[in-house]
Amino acid sequence: MSLATSAPRAGRTARRTRIQARNEARILDAGLELFSTYGFRGATVDQIATRAGMTKPNLLYYFRRKQDIYLAVLNRTLAMWLKPLEDLDPDGDPAAELTAYIDRKLEMSRDKPEASRLFAMEVMQGAPVLGPVLSGPLKDLVDDKAAVIRGWIDAGRLAPVDPHHLIFLIWATTQHYADFDTQIRAVLGPDATTGDRHFATARATLERVFLGGVEG
Repeated sequence: MSLATSAPRAGRTARRTRIQARNEARILDAGLELFSTYGFRGATVDQIATRAGMTKPNLLYYFRRKQDIYLAVLNRTLAMWLKPLEDLDPDGDPAAELTAYIDRKLEMSRDKPEASRLFAMEVMQGAPVLGPVLSGPLKDLVDDKAAVIRGWIDAGRLAPVDPHHLIFLIWATTQHYADFDTQIRAVLGPDATTGDRHFATARATLERVFLGGVEG
């Protein structure tokens, strides 16, 4: 699942070397950090180049415009963020599949909170870039996985809940730990959050609440 965008300039001119791939990753990592903090308008190419540890002309060899960096960052973020949902296996055990999905989403909130914040920022601004994806490929994916959950419900393997809203609830609860990390740490305090130990408690709690509510 990706947005319509051109490939990095280096990728169009020749087969990418390991150095080129590594430099592109550095640019996208820097772009994710800055876009998720300052938004598309607030982040600058100069800031991204500095954060990536390269000169602006070197960065522009890979991406011609800030818009191209933003699109590439969103593409990578979408692919990463939606992979756990894509992996939901209709032939698997419903409890095991939902547990794995919750766990992977929490892991991503812990390890890549910037990805969730960038996605949330884009959507709250009216999804100027993601709009066609939300109503197209993303909707298709969610509809497909909702049908998987509906199949489990019809087979008596899950309690009768609305599949779409179950997915929304998992998104809301797991991504809360990325989007509101500062609030969570302030409320729980350092004793509960040092070393990200609160994620283990969050995982156990969410698994118990969700599975207790949906297991047939």
